[in-house]
Amino acid sequence: MADELEILKSCRTIAVVGLSANKFRPSYDVAAYMQRAGYRIVPVNPGQSEILGEKCYARLEDIPEPVDCVNVFRQVEYVPAIMEAAIAIGAKAVWLQLDIVDDAAAEKGRAAGLMVVQDRCLLIEHRRYRGELGG
Repeated sequence: MADELEILKSCRTIAVVGLSANKFRPSYDVAAYMQRAGYRIVPVNPGQSEILGEKCYARLEDIPEPVDCVNVFRQVEYVPAIMEAAIAIGAKAVWLQLDIVDDAAAEKGRAAGLMVVQDRCLLIEHRRYRGELGG
């Protein structure tokens, strides 16, 4: 649990891989909540130009600013490549949403110095730790 709280405290810019423009999708709901909570959201979705009022990027490597945390809403088969990209761009953390688990990719991220969370919802964890975050 230590990584979840540390990520929520120290990571202010969150790239959301697989962020949907559909307001009824979990990725949109979670990203909108985190944006309202004061985090900078950077959408990553090659099929969109803008989501939540933010410019959308096709890949993590296309983002021109530093990213603290990569929040993943993609199927597990995409996780190894996303982890590689997160390492390459110098992210501090990778957060795999509920039901996304890839132990080998997580270990690779940790070995590269990243904080890694698997099978947890960013919104739920933010609400759980809100008192400890000062909100």
